[in-house]
Amino acid sequence: MAVLKYPLATEKAISQIDRNNLIVYIVDFRATKTEIKKEFESMFQVKVDKIRSVNMPNNSKKVYIKVAKGYKATDVASKLKLV
Repeated sequence: MAVLKYPLATEKAISQIDRNNLIVYIVDFRATKTEIKKEFESMFQVKVDKIRSVNMPNNSKKVYIKVAKGYKATDVASKLKLV
C-alpha cells in the first residue's frame, strides 16, 4: 500500500512551508501516523517532528508534516517541485 499520495499545492499549503516548516500531504485514508512518518523520512531523508491529520469527506486524509529542526521543509518542497 502506498501511503503518501501527493503533496497539496494550494496557496495556504505553500505558505506553511516557509512560515511553519510544514509540508501538507494527501495520504491513504487507512494510513497511521507511524506509517506516514516512516515513509516520509525514508523518501526525503529528513526527520519528522510532528504529524497532524484531518480526515476528509472524500475518503482521504490530509496530514500536516512538521519537519524537525535542523532540516528545512523548503528542501523537501524543492524536491517535490512545489517552490
